[in-house]
Amino acid sequence: MSQSASQAAIFYRDVESSKKVWTIKDSGGFPAPKNRDGIRAMPFWSSKSRAEIIIKTVKAYKGFEPVELDLNTFYNYWLKILKSHKQLVGINWSGKKAVGYDIPPEHIINWIDKIRDTKNI
Repeated sequence: MSQSASQAAIFYRDVESSKKVWTIKDSGGFPAPKNRDGIRAMPFWSSKSRAEIIIKTVKAYKGFEPVELDLNTFYNYWLKILKSHKQLVGINWSGKKAVGYDIPPEHIINWIDKIRDTKNI
């Protein structure tokens, strides 16, 4: 399993358990850099500590602060905005270059729908 695949698996496991996601923000707002295909992706992490590691290790994110989102806010607000703007969801980016999977918001929406149906959350 690749590093990105491993981080994605951890994201799904942790978010299903905690019902929370984390992003980061500074005085300019939330980051949504372009990926190598020129498509913007907004990063989200499955824990505060993962977001804090990126803030500490990635120069571009120095001065950012972690922001906690409950699963309902993530689902009803952020994923719908990203979908309408044709942006991607970056999940559990890691490493000195903050890399990982960038996936369409629809994938996360469908996953949340599925766990809500099966786990009654």
